Amino acid sequence: MIRAAALLLALAGPAAAQDFAPVYDVLSHPRCANCHVDEAGIPLWSNDDGTTRPHGMNVQAGESRMGIETLPCATCHGTQNNPLPGGAPGAPDWALPPAEMVWAARSAREICEQLKDPERNGGRTLEEVADHVVHDPLVLWGWTPGPGRDPAPGTPEETAAAILAWAEAGSTCP
Repeated sequence: MIRAAALLLALAGPAAAQDFAPVYDVLSHPRCANCHVDEAGIPLWSNDDGTTRPHGMNVQAGESRMGIETLPCATCHGTQNNPLPGGAPGAPDWALPPAEMVWAARSAREICEQLKDPERNGGRTLEEVADHVVHDPLVLWGWTPGPGRDPAPGTPEETAAAILAWAEAGSTCP
């Protein structure tokens, strides 16, 4: 399925196949970037006006990236979204990614270079990154974030296909 979508993107023309823009549109979207934060480990919240602010209640990731060790993320974030208005979002294993995977406030070039670097992408090839996008429950949450939150653009399959097409075209960075 992912390979077929990558082929369709490749057939759309060389510019479409080499373009990192569709990948960047997803990775820089608040559903992804709000959790892909630096070593300070302060997740972000999105405001209705498109701006972001630090997570409320002085929440920090701690060394584990699963919340300050005395107040883990799972205290509020369950394995699924809370259906109540303003309820905490949730997915299995709710936590922040490692600090080397920071995307918040990064340029397309910075994220592109980072995504290609196994030292900063979880030790993955680009094909494994694409697979991660369509199979990791916490990543998939970005497309089903619950009431009042805009989902990441497109679908996980489209994002994985865009990653594969960009990789197959040489994974050049903007």
